[in-house]
Amino acid sequence: MDILANMKEVQERVAAACKRSNRDPKEVTILPVSKNHPAEDIQTLYDAGWRDFGENYVQELRNKHDELPDDIHWHMIGHLQRNKVKYIASYIQAIHSVDTIKLLHTIEKEGRKADRVIPVLIEVNVGREESKFGVMPDLEDCMALANEALELPHVKLRGLMTSAPYYDDVEKDRSIFRKLKELLNDMNAANDQLQLDVLSMGMTHDFEIAVEEGSTCVRVGTAIFGKRDYSNKGY
Repeated sequence: MDILANMKEVQERVAAACKRSNRDPKEVTILPVSKNHPAEDIQTLYDAGWRDFGENYVQELRNKHDELPDDIHWHMIGHLQRNKVKYIASYIQAIHSVDTIKLLHTIEKEGRKADRVIPVLIEVNVGREESKFGVMPDLEDCMALANEALELPHVKLRGLMTSAPYYDDVEKDRSIFRKLKELLNDMNAANDQLQLDVLSMGMTHDFEIAVEEGSTCVRVGTAIFGKRDYSNKGY
């Protein structure tokens, strides 16, 4: 497994998707997601200059944070329980998975304790899948969270996140990503204090479509690190 070669290929595919959609590749952050992969794999990318990494589980994130260099920018992309916010609040770069007002208030409380502002994204269940978390893709529901965030001094709402349904035909994801971008634009129009500019959408199987539809952050795991080893009990 050549992680650096894989990353180069992902970069090239992002650049090609940007060219097709008349975008600058610099507008798109590639977020390597190392769920169930060892810290050594992250270190490989770190040594090559990468600093932003995503994790799905708090315990795995904590373990890797303790093992790896302090200047890594960690992103929490998985479902986050309120009682676990305290473990990551002092260093987390961004929380992509905010879906309730109660979670927002917990992040505010822990941000205040850590004396820092924590960037967050609202997770939107655009596909309305029962198996997934996230608020429904309705302007009213999303604005309820957004307006609450504006009142919290230790929370900074930056944008929206979604995970598209898994289709064999990735073109079916296009409407999902398009809907999220439209929702972000509608939210900015509804309250000019928001100024949302982050769209976290697209994973290994569909990130090129997501980039073509406006993603600013693609969360890529398997295409970079290979298939996950679920027998790794260390995380």
